[in-house]
Amino acid sequence: MESRIQNPAVLLPGAAEAVQGLAAIVYRGGVPRTTLGLVHLRASQINGCSFCVDMGVRQAKKEGETDERLWAVAAWREAPYFTDAERAALALAESVTRLSDRADPVPDDVWAEAARHYDEKGLATLTASIALTNLVNRFNVATRQPAGVANW
Repeated sequence: MESRIQNPAVLLPGAAEAVQGLAAIVYRGGVPRTTLGLVHLRASQINGCSFCVDMGVRQAKKEGETDERLWAVAAWREAPYFTDAERAALALAESVTRLSDRADPVPDDVWAEAARHYDEKGLATLTASIALTNLVNRFNVATRQPAGVANW
């Protein structure tokens, strides 16, 4: 696949720095990097962002994530490899990513389960991380950024 244009974050002055700045803030938010990586991977899978799935798996592997967990992210509900806190974060990621799929996009039970495991700062971190992933996914999918090619 060939990209339609360069990544919008590269073409728009200051956009890449803004995205990277928000990413840096998210990584300082107190949620484990492994959890943020799983959330990034799941949202990217839902959005069909091959660039982010590829990059997310590569980064997670560098940080010591196991193949079993990475293979199972798409089927996390049925897989035994995730903690209750990770499951709550993955459920939140799915809801926030699929906003138009139901009348109540982020149901109270999904939010309450996440709130059982994360304080307000953790919830803000997860929500910002999911939103950032969705932004980057949309840049990449709309412009057909290919997996495995540096575009930032």
